[in-house]
Amino acid sequence: MDAKKRIETLIEILNEASKRYYVLDDPTITDQEYDKYLRELITLEEKYPEYNYPDSPTKRVGGEAVDKFNKVIHKTPMLSLSNVFNEDEIREFDERIKKEGIKPQYVCEQKIDGLSISLIYQNGLLVQGITRGDGLTGEDVTNNVKTIKSIPLKLNENIDVEVRGEVFMHKKTLAKLNQEREKENLPALANVRNAAAGSLRQLDSKIAAERELDAFIYYLMEPEKFGIKTHYEAINYLKKLGFKTMEDTRLVENVDGILKYIQKETLKRDKLTYEIDGVVMKHNIFREQQEIGYTAKYPKWATAYKFPAEEVLTKLKDIIFTVGRTGRITPNAVLEPVILMGSTISRATLHNADYVISKNLKIGDIVSIKKAGDVIPAVTGAIIERRKGDEKDFQMISNCPMCDTPLVKKEGQVDYFCPNETCPARNINSLIHYVSRDAMNIEGLGDEIVEELYNLGFVKRIPDFYELKNKKEQLLEFDGYGEQSINKILENIEASKQSGLARVLYAIGIPGIGSKTAKVLAHRFGNIDFLMKESIEDLVNIPDIGETLASNVYNYFLEHKDFIEELKSIGISMNEIGSERKQNDLITNKKFVITGTIDGYSRNEIKEVLESYDGIVSESVSKNTDIVIVGENPGSKYDKAVSLNIEIWNEEKLKEVFANLQ
Repeated sequence: MDAKKRIETLIEILNEASKRYYVLDDPTITDQEYDKYLRELITLEEKYPEYNYPDSPTKRVGGEAVDKFNKVIHKTPMLSLSNVFNEDEIREFDERIKKEGIKPQYVCEQKIDGLSISLIYQNGLLVQGITRGDGLTGEDVTNNVKTIKSIPLKLNENIDVEVRGEVFMHKKTLAKLNQEREKENLPALANVRNAAAGSLRQLDSKIAAERELDAFIYYLMEPEKFGIKTHYEAINYLKKLGFKTMEDTRLVENVDGILKYIQKETLKRDKLTYEIDGVVMKHNIFREQQEIGYTAKYPKWATAYKFPAEEVLTKLKDIIFTVGRTGRITPNAVLEPVILMGSTISRATLHNADYVISKNLKIGDIVSIKKAGDVIPAVTGAIIERRKGDEKDFQMISNCPMCDTPLVKKEGQVDYFCPNETCPARNINSLIHYVSRDAMNIEGLGDEIVEELYNLGFVKRIPDFYELKNKKEQLLEFDGYGEQSINKILENIEASKQSGLARVLYAIGIPGIGSKTAKVLAHRFGNIDFLMKESIEDLVNIPDIGETLASNVYNYFLEHKDFIEELKSIGISMNEIGSERKQNDLITNKKFVITGTIDGYSRNEIKEVLESYDGIVSESVSKNTDIVIVGENPGSKYDKAVSLNIEIWNEEKLKEVFANLQ
């Protein structure tokens, strides 16, 4: 027998069988035949090691172990994608591309719930597999990648190429793996994404091989080398090379095509053998992708639509209370840990006592949990029919859980408050809020550092941050406070003095005033002195400022004049940055809704112009809407505006108004 020829024949048979089974879903031989051929090949390779070919399927069984994964710098960064969550945001993405003077054409793909991988081939042979890592630097997981049977060890063409895709685990594989782990008293793996990531990062490739990972390849690097001009052509070329690609990839001409694709994928999502968490849309033409360009983090020519929140059931074990920066008392659900949208949830806010009562929640209930915007866990209600009779009624506390001061509840309000302004919890949280990103944005002062500075006695009040420069030597005496880091923090504190009025108004903690309302007030008045002179009646007349917020603002400045003067004396600017209070009778104080596509303007551009003249832009049409701006393909908002007899501006009217702005 010619051993060399037989080994080559077996490799050809087995690789073709793997391709048919794992890539084309069209098996040509039985599992028994495959195993027989594989055993024969292993025996021959052991006997004739000189015929050890790199594309042999025996390389897929694993067994090679490493001490650690080497870091590899990506030749081209592996950027993540921006996210969109609804039709309006998809249309805005489309408008941004049109603004570049490009007629969009999109390739829609499933967004696989796995982890990104880069594969490098030389002369058609797989030489390196690299994880995404931080996008700039990944880890070399070549040994483990070789165990994934849908990834070819040798391409159908002897070329040098880099491709990118997603490694994932099938749902049934995770279920089987967790059954085995349960028998061994090991914790279950949370979800397919974490399971796939953990499997690909096993130091022992034999373990990785046992995890039965799979992969879809969806991107060809440097397509111009192969004369390929579009992403859709590239997908077909990847198939030709021997890669497994997503069958449901579609080429569509416009936003309506994207929406139809999303609808179809949403309906079939649960029937898939693998998890998808959304849909990816990419502009098709490579040359135009480069013209559209990139941000620091994302390509501008692609984005990902994320599916809406899912709901799960779990047990409400307890309700505990926390104290916010304004003294507001918040009940919080302590939950039996549950996996929701890929993360473990054990706590969720219950907002206030009225919310708990309205949801009829009892301690011990089985409750429904969902994530609002796929981010914040929320308790949506109790499953009454699951009650056993031993559940405990909710009782609102009467004293502050931190300082034991009796709580107060003002007439007409739903929240209880701790009135003690020296309450430690109130003070710490107000300090943390002041330095936070949306407030004064003082980098280096994280929650733990602020709490430590409070406990050490360095910062008890907001003005104390600006005195830290005089206590540098004392800070250096404590572990963890190096001179370089302290200098940087002090620089950031000093720089915060010029953050502008909007940030100041949000940072000082006026009850009910969020960052958006703070911007409205800052833009309206330009300087804090003008704002402090306003009466409640005057404040109520400002759009989106109701009686409660007007009273909060008025009473805050009535009670904190000395504090504001103290901040001024420190040197904190009380002027809004670049504030130009422009007025226009057609826009100022009017409430707008924008729907459809306006030629020459993105939705954000229209919004910025309207807001610069004190117009208010809302997402939904109501009886309080003054004007609806209607472009091409407006949708249901136009119909509602007509039914409510609301004034409508078409594209010509909008451009006429904008052309006459001063």
